[in-house]
Amino acid sequence: MTDVVIRRATATDVPGIVSMLIDDEIAAQRESPADLTPYQAAFAAIETDPNQFLVVAERNDELVGTLQLTIIPGLSRKGATRGLVEAVRVAASARGTGLGTTLLEWAREEARTRGCTMLQLTSDKARTDAHRFYASLGFQNTHEGFKLPLS
Repeated sequence: MTDVVIRRATATDVPGIVSMLIDDEIAAQRESPADLTPYQAAFAAIETDPNQFLVVAERNDELVGTLQLTIIPGLSRKGATRGLVEAVRVAASARGTGLGTTLLEWAREEARTRGCTMLQLTSDKARTDAHRFYASLGFQNTHEGFKLPLS
């Protein structure tokens, strides 16, 4: 994927990122491009937090992928720092090209550079193809995840 550039997202990328979030049968139920205000507010918070890395993958001036990497310092595991990957998306036009691998390799190297000893992610139980993909990259399904909606 030598023709892809992975870079920090900018405010002007927000509509394109939201489009990728929506282009997903699970996320389409909870996302909406009608009002970008909450996405722009979230971007502003992410942009000012030094432990957040919202990135986009760009090919020929087109956004083709995105993910968010969060660096989490912690006390467990002898004070280990973890990298948490969220909201991995590849545009429909780039699926099957190896871009997902490229994005996760970027996240792994960035997390290592930032002193992380572990890279982790969660994936909706319905995303069985994604689970196979993550396993092919060496991720292990070692835990059950729990979520509690607060709104």
